[in-house]
Amino acid sequence: MATLTLVYFAWVREAIGLDEERIERPASGTTIADLVAALASRGGGYAEALSDSSRLRAALDQRFVPFDDPIGEARELALFPPVTGG
Repeated sequence: MATLTLVYFAWVREAIGLDEERIERPASGTTIADLVAALASRGGGYAEALSDSSRLRAALDQRFVPFDDPIGEARELALFPPVTGG
């Protein structure tokens, strides 16, 4: 079984209550948006953190990507709030 490691940062991590988790890699053609919607449907902290993807950024294998990108053969998906400078 191929797995995908999900890594959560900042308030996303706080809401979900996990730093990371491993899941079975989604079917070919599944986008980040598809997976995030499926995770949000778990309810609770997942819904709180993931129901509004406009508040999130994503990185596949440590490369920033848009939510409509397919997950493909990636090994890691990181989800986090937008980074602000200062």
